[in-house]
Amino acid sequence: MVFLAGTAGVIDINGTVIVEVITFLLMTAILARYVYPEIVRLAEARQRQVADQLKEAERERAAAEARLKEAEAKLDDARKTAQGVIEAATKSAEQLRQELKQKAEDEARRLLETARKEIEAERLKAIQSVQGEVAGLVVAATEKVIGETLDVAKHKQLIERAIEEIASGNGSR
Repeated sequence: MVFLAGTAGVIDINGTVIVEVITFLLMTAILARYVYPEIVRLAEARQRQVADQLKEAERERAAAEARLKEAEAKLDDARKTAQGVIEAATKSAEQLRQELKQKAEDEARRLLETARKEIEAERLKAIQSVQGEVAGLVVAATEKVIGETLDVAKHKQLIERAIEEIASGNGSR
């Protein structure tokens, strides 16, 4: 305890205060000599560790961004490749469709032409058959009307004339 003398102005210092001050200074010296450097060392080590972890985190973030960009580039390449494949397949399918359509049209024309030729051949065959029958009928009718048998030359001449008249549409009915 410190007492101030009212009139004399002298400070009265108690013995306990001195012991407390010495103890405080001694404790501060011990702490400053042994404990404080250890605390500073641990704090600095922790600070370095945190700084290293931040640097490592930044490196990992940068690496992750690089991998992300690489993955995005690969994905874009894959999309472009897929789009190219789709376009090529579409083009190929369209070309194949056109080829098949053209082949089908050609086959239809060929079949139609073959059918026309067959029909024309059958028509000509029928006309020849009818002409043969008409010639036979003309000969038979002529023999009955004239009452005599014609020789081959006269027979041929009459048949050809009758056929020409029938073919030209000038035959009498």
